[in-house]
Amino acid sequence: MITVNNPSALTVTALLPRAQAGDGGAMNELLRHITPFVGRLCRAVARRHSCDAAQEALLAIYRGIGGLREPAAFYGWVRAVTVREAVRTSKRLSQATADELPEIAQDSNPLTFVHISDVLDQLSDQHRQILVLRAVYGLNEKEMANALSVPVGTVRSRLHRARGMFSEAWHEMHV
Repeated sequence: MITVNNPSALTVTALLPRAQAGDGGAMNELLRHITPFVGRLCRAVARRHSCDAAQEALLAIYRGIGGLREPAAFYGWVRAVTVREAVRTSKRLSQATADELPEIAQDSNPLTFVHISDVLDQLSDQHRQILVLRAVYGLNEKEMANALSVPVGTVRSRLHRARGMFSEAWHEMHV
């Protein structure tokens, strides 16, 4: 018998098989459980369209949950589906702007994060998204390529350009 110390893991472990078997109540509880996580991801990637992106992501999770074979991969799968849907929604609903940054450590200087948000607002969707996926969510190049549905070479190119553009805008702001 495996002992689970994480109540979230226990919730997912209990609800996932029931949701996959068609239990509507379990599916509802599972979606309610992951909604804050999905919302945070969507705010970072889709910005002002984050509510629409979260709804699309939750629908995609609902539709695709039957295909998830490894319960231990649940959060990684949710993250991949959510990022993909947030990028699609952002593209579909036009150019997004940065309304707020994802949750960040509270002991940091708030003015710094205002400046970061201002610089991110100056970048294109593609460059902002690639920086957020790398810096905030720690995705590697292959994971970003899968999430954005582009080749790894495109990710490398966008990441290089995005870093340069961010650095240039940051230095202009502080001169």
